[in-house]
Amino acid sequence: MYDHAFAQLSGFHCSAKRSEWSCRGAQALECIWPLKQRFIQGCASARSCFPKSCWAPFHCRMLRNALGKTFRFLGYTVQYGCIAHCAFEYLGGIVVCSGPSMEPTIQNSDVVFSENLSRHFYCIRKGDIVIVKSPNDPKSNICKRVIGLEGDKVCTSNPSDFLKSHSYVPKGHVWLEGDNLRNSTDSRCYGPVPYGLIRGRICLKIWPLNDFGFLRASPNGHRFLDD
Repeated sequence: MYDHAFAQLSGFHCSAKRSEWSCRGAQALECIWPLKQRFIQGCASARSCFPKSCWAPFHCRMLRNALGKTFRFLGYTVQYGCIAHCAFEYLGGIVVCSGPSMEPTIQNSDVVFSENLSRHFYCIRKGDIVIVKSPNDPKSNICKRVIGLEGDKVCTSNPSDFLKSHSYVPKGHVWLEGDNLRNSTDSRCYGPVPYGLIRGRICLKIWPLNDFGFLRASPNGHRFLDD
């Protein structure tokens, strides 16, 4: 009798436990199921299940990271831009020449290297081929040969002129002419050129490869009156 009562009590206790666990499981499922459904619907819906205070720091971190990357990119761009500017301004660069005024020394579309240190240290000499801002059009550059420096006597007439005229180069100026005297607009047309307009000195021809090397001397040596 006691055994039978104990068995009934144990069975009742187990049934109560199972009922309690079932209730708790049902309650847990009731709490989890809406979250699962919302998560499946997408991140935007799932995000609404959490308070905004949880997402605010995340947005701040994303904003800081984006701004940090942007400012770093801008910083690198400015740095490399300054380096490139200094290199082209003070060291030199590649120049593609156009026009027939420097033939036969430099042909149309020849590629040359122009160094800028000589003009900064005032090392430009007679006979050098230079890149100069055009006195007639400051937006364009021209390629000419230095025939005279300040104080030098130069011939201002054309080769075809019967009477030759001469002049002296004023201070702070240079006299420029193209090697192709019959097809060149140079100091014979616009006069002496201020030294400050010189952008660089051509020291090497790069292209075409069969003519690679240093530039030849002027074919118009008679124009250098003081030599």
